[in-house]
Amino acid sequence: MKKRLLLIGLIFTIILTVMIIPEFESTQTLSRYGSQGNEVVSIQTKLKNLGYYKGEIDGIFGPLTQSALIQYQTNFGLKADGVAGPKTLQSLGLSTGGYSNSDLELLARCVSAEARGEPYQGQVAVAAVILNRVNSASFPGSIAGVVYQPGAFSSVNDGQINMEPTASARNAAQEALSGVDPSYGSIYFYNPAKSTSKWIFSRPTVVTIGSHIFAK
Repeated sequence: MKKRLLLIGLIFTIILTVMIIPEFESTQTLSRYGSQGNEVVSIQTKLKNLGYYKGEIDGIFGPLTQSALIQYQTNFGLKADGVAGPKTLQSLGLSTGGYSNSDLELLARCVSAEARGEPYQGQVAVAAVILNRVNSASFPGSIAGVVYQPGAFSSVNDGQINMEPTASARNAAQEALSGVDPSYGSIYFYNPAKSTSKWIFSRPTVVTIGSHIFAK
């Protein structure tokens, strides 16, 4: 009798697990009501640019952000639950492609230090160059490895890499992580008015944005 009860209990537990796991996976999100942080800033900025969000970009997922997101989801045929899940983030162009929050933060700090004052498109291009290096066999295979590769970025040597990134740098980093690449696959960028390396001038130029030349 005890063995039968144990067996029934085990079967019941397995059934519950099978039922619960899909529901848990379907509700995995980055941001929802009550969330705070960089993802929320990016969501608010995107929704504001699209005309859905009328509030302050403060990184706090409150009722205004939720209402704006629900309206966006409704208009684009998404599940209108006010939750920034993977499909909603992909639709907004805010998917980070598997990179962590710390990766995003480091990328934003490097963009801010290297391209502060540059046009927004140029900031996205700088972020894209770093990601292109990550994906190149000639460079380290992580954002941290690329940023901290000896001699790669002057902002690491002078300590500017440790400064709080600007809001535009964060947005640029997020956009590059979502797949936008104004550098067209470049793996180098430099300011010809400041560069002291003769070698960098030999690299094939791809595009010029602001003060930076992007090259391969």
